[in-house]
Amino acid sequence: MIKAVLFDLDGTLLDRDASVRRFIDLQYDRFEHFLDSITKKEYIERFLQLDNRGYVWKDKVYQQMIKEFEIIGISWEELLQDNISEFKYSCIPFPHLIEMLEELKTRNIAIGMITNGRGQFQMDNIQALGIEKYFDSILVSEWEGMKKPNPNIFLKALQDLEVNPEESLFIGDHPENDVIAATAVGMKGVWKKDKPWKHATTEYTIDDLLEILHFL
Repeated sequence: MIKAVLFDLDGTLLDRDASVRRFIDLQYDRFEHFLDSITKKEYIERFLQLDNRGYVWKDKVYQQMIKEFEIIGISWEELLQDNISEFKYSCIPFPHLIEMLEELKTRNIAIGMITNGRGQFQMDNIQALGIEKYFDSILVSEWEGMKKPNPNIFLKALQDLEVNPEESLFIGDHPENDVIAATAVGMKGVWKKDKPWKHATTEYTIDDLLEILHFL
């Protein structure tokens, strides 16, 4: 019997790709007077390449952007701070997010989250989505001093929720860091399909968040 459902954040609950595109589009508009030698398309596409879907922290991204495009009048630190303070206003959820969480609560399912990333930045995004109130446990790697796929971060979340691994689901978009890692500690790992992982081999998959209800 499933007593708890745990989630990754980026690419699972938060449509990170759409959110990043919205943010970087707006950032260009805010600083266009410093970026007039670059087209918006160039700025957006190069940012996305360097960012590598969040696996490269933004200090490195902006330093490289400043260097490559020979941007003057604004520093990489200022662009980074803008990212930190403004990204939350561009957060886009995947469809049916609130509906799915409401249904889990109705069924008295404990809800947890394990997300890799910077602590306050991730919490700002969680709050921007309006979902913090649904979660009984939220672990962010920076604050925990460990990150997925470390089994200990999964075990800590299970301890917080007071459930055994076999009584829980973990849903994430990364086949290895989320699904395989969760399965390794005895949880049922469910892959939320994501475009970059076209050939992922996982036993359980979903396309839409509401499909999670089929596993309960």
